[in-house]
Amino acid sequence: MARAFRAASPLPLPSSSSRSATAASGGGSGSGSFTWLLKKRSSKAPQRSGPSGQEAEDEGDEEEAGAAALSSAQSSSTGEQSSSSSSSRKKRADALARLRSVFLAAITHRRRRRQLGSCVTGTIFGRRRGRVHVALQTDPRSAPVLLVEMAAYSTGALVREMSSGLVRLALECEKPPLNAGEKRRPLLEEPTWRAYCNGLKCGYAVHRECGADEWRVLGAVEQVSVGAGVLPDDGAAGAAGGAGEGDLMYMRAKFERVVGSRDSEAFYMMNPDGSGGPELSIYLLRV
Repeated sequence: MARAFRAASPLPLPSSSSRSATAASGGGSGSGSFTWLLKKRSSKAPQRSGPSGQEAEDEGDEEEAGAAALSSAQSSSTGEQSSSSSSSRKKRADALARLRSVFLAAITHRRRRRQLGSCVTGTIFGRRRGRVHVALQTDPRSAPVLLVEMAAYSTGALVREMSSGLVRLALECEKPPLNAGEKRRPLLEEPTWRAYCNGLKCGYAVHRECGADEWRVLGAVEQVSVGAGVLPDDGAAGAAGGAGEGDLMYMRAKFERVVGSRDSEAFYMMNPDGSGGPELSIYLLRV
């Protein structure tokens, strides 16, 4: 049977000696061929992983670039949104500040007009050879609603007039025509006046803001309700001139306010005992 199989097979079967030789040599060559296959596979594995790793790195770089571009776009959009929101907030804050200032100015003006009642506190002060200052306040601690400086009339001359009898001070200002839609300013806010004392012209009077020197004088006589005297130079120095113009004199009293019209007001000095007529009267006229 073995002979028939040999005859039928095209390849010759190995003999027993060759089998034993092969088996003997197979112990070393089999292990060597297996190591060679492992080396081949391990050498092929990096070759296969090389391109895939490069592609992964390229894909990672592309993903990082896309993420950076997206983040930059988002940051630019957020920057634009934040800048636009900050500008809109600034505009709203400016508008609110303007509205608040207008509102407060209107309220303050109304309060001033309401507080100016029928009785005010009047203070006449100045250096003996200096200019006369006339201040009218709603109360002793408030800012003057009217502060007028008589440029060509001295305090000593006014004191001499008051010692001789009644004194009438008249302040007149021009009444210019108004344009269409224009409103006339309040009478107490007129800038310049023509001054008259007992019918005699005594120069001009100028509307002034209450400065530091004027505040020193008003603060020094704050506790005085009615009276007259001389202030020391260290307590209110510098008001209405230097020490070369003489002592700083003052007179303080209550005045009754009478409103004739929008263009005329009068202030009459009230005597403390309530007897007799007013010794000093101040008239404001717009003609």
